[in-house]
Amino acid sequence: MRRLLLTVLLVVGSAATAQAAAKYTYVDLAKKLTDLQGLAVLPPPGEKCAQQSSYDRASKYDEKTGKYVGWGANGDASGIIRTEGDTEVMAEMEGPGCIWRIWSAAPNEGHVKIYLDGAAAPALDLPFTGYFDGKNAPFNYPSIVHDASSGKNSYLPIPFQKSCKIVGEKGWGGFYHFTYTTYPKGTVLPTFKRELAPEELAELAAADKFLVENLGTDPGGKRKGEKTEIKQVSVAGSAKVTVAQLTGGRAITTLKVTLDPKSLGDAARTLREVVLQITWDGDKNPSVWAPLGDFFGTAPGINYYKSLPMGMVEDSATGKATFYSYWYMPFGKAASIELVNDGKESFPVEFAITHAPLPRGAQLGRFHAKWHRDAFLNTDGERALDWPMLKTDGRGRYCGVALSIWSPRGGWWGEGDEKFFVDGEKFPSTFGTGSEDYFGYAWGNGTLFQKVYHDQTVCENNAGNISLNRWHITDNGPFQTSFEASIEKYWDNKHPCQYAAVAYFYLAPGQADPYQPVTPVSERTDYRTQLKSYKEPGVLEAEDLKLVEVSGGMFHGKLRMVEWGDVWSGGCCNWWERPRVGDKATLTLPVKDAGKYEVKVQFCKSRDCAIVQMYLDDRKLGDPIDPFSPEMGATGPVSLGTRDLSAGEHKLTIEVTGANENSNNARQVRMDYVKLVPTS
Repeated sequence: MRRLLLTVLLVVGSAATAQAAAKYTYVDLAKKLTDLQGLAVLPPPGEKCAQQSSYDRASKYDEKTGKYVGWGANGDASGIIRTEGDTEVMAEMEGPGCIWRIWSAAPNEGHVKIYLDGAAAPALDLPFTGYFDGKNAPFNYPSIVHDASSGKNSYLPIPFQKSCKIVGEKGWGGFYHFTYTTYPKGTVLPTFKRELAPEELAELAAADKFLVENLGTDPGGKRKGEKTEIKQVSVAGSAKVTVAQLTGGRAITTLKVTLDPKSLGDAARTLREVVLQITWDGDKNPSVWAPLGDFFGTAPGINYYKSLPMGMVEDSATGKATFYSYWYMPFGKAASIELVNDGKESFPVEFAITHAPLPRGAQLGRFHAKWHRDAFLNTDGERALDWPMLKTDGRGRYCGVALSIWSPRGGWWGEGDEKFFVDGEKFPSTFGTGSEDYFGYAWGNGTLFQKVYHDQTVCENNAGNISLNRWHITDNGPFQTSFEASIEKYWDNKHPCQYAAVAYFYLAPGQADPYQPVTPVSERTDYRTQLKSYKEPGVLEAEDLKLVEVSGGMFHGKLRMVEWGDVWSGGCCNWWERPRVGDKATLTLPVKDAGKYEVKVQFCKSRDCAIVQMYLDDRKLGDPIDPFSPEMGATGPVSLGTRDLSAGEHKLTIEVTGANENSNNARQVRMDYVKLVPTS
């Protein structure tokens, strides 16, 4: 078993107990790369994780007014602390501490120098590209230093005892993150040297070997006294079953779910209907509550990937899928694992639960994982931009998030910076440079990737579903009284751009998080279709008109439009795809009462819409309609003149006559409604 060896001395005073220093060797720090059990240890006062980045310095907190100024400033390529001669100071940190993560979207050949503990010579002096290109030892372990869809990442530990200063020379590039932990005063850490000792290199190599060759297995190995329970479960629709009741001071070390994807029907829906909930020590509320698929780090549906704590893998022989979790989940007296099915069909599944005795002497938190949508939104001024991934009080550690984005209209959704407010901070100690940067990639690159600590498991060309996760293992976020992890969300829900998340964290025993189950089930399964649509009074919906004939292209009849706003009556249009000039589509237009009517129509406007001429009973109706627009929208009601109409069915014909000169492949026709307005 890979266990971190720590030396902790407790000094007991008359009024309080104070923690004396821990001592870490470089081997200890390297072990943290694969240590999930250590995340459950509650943080001592003085331990803190922070990030220094190139965020736009126009973003400030005004202490005099209590206002946030320039909070959405987005010039994040080159924010620095200050210039010194020909160099730019990128970061300054007081020790004892350790840099756990370096990221950049655009490292270049200019050197970045890292000075440690007041030394006149840098401990590291490389072109910024050299921290990521795998050519410079010890930045040459592929699981620890890697590219992820245009993002450059290094998770090599760089410890220091007193101080760290990072400067960039001309031409270093653009965009950076340096994420680091500082430890309580008196903690003993080595000062990093590129020439690592043999035992230090061996530990890095061992971690890399495990992460390359054995990802998807428990990094803790086999534990003394562990037991594995296999449970075959079938939960009926609208029912709940108890999967397991565990007792004693133990910890769940492995949680696996195996199912047959063919049995799920609509997997995206089913895996949101079925909920996993886990309750510790008889607590009133579960600490784990998440739709089954989302809990395992990706949604919607089944998306195969491997990372250190979570994954979904396929058995090629049986076609079955196994979801795994290696989060370390301690409990003092009891654990109750339940499955709730808010769907209509029964749900069969197999659980494999491994649990082991607790180690002696450690103060262990309780694992929490909560799925939510738009919970605890910030509403005050400029902070309304910050979408909370996690807000909680108490003492614990933030360990990561799985974020699901639904943005069917496209347009870049991910410009927003992550911001972590720890223990009541007014200005965040972590301030990022962009949503994709937080997840370790860059430039909105939709290429899927799976890495040890971060993954993009779904991306529909940034114009549909996107699923991302980021695991804070070495760079976890300790807190003593409160923690908020937010990420800027630029598009609002009506765009539409909607977020849902599972936050993973630890809290001290007996402390409750504020998240409640998200019910009814439609709030989990149908929220993406609950966008507002209005009903224009007195109209004939185009999607309801019967097609008589069409001379070319494909006439689909009905197209949902609410994803592109709330300006279409009934939330739909009819859709005529790829007609050519001269093609006609004829629909039946019912008239209830004979009379004289002004005929009005509304079409969808966009870059790809053709110019059309309307006919009523084979007679031209009004002038040609050109629905071209750079943006998707509605034309508004267009008057086509008045006609005397008898009661009964009439023929309404659409003819494609051309395209706007600025159009983009104008071969789409989308009509929203016809309105007959009596004039006499």
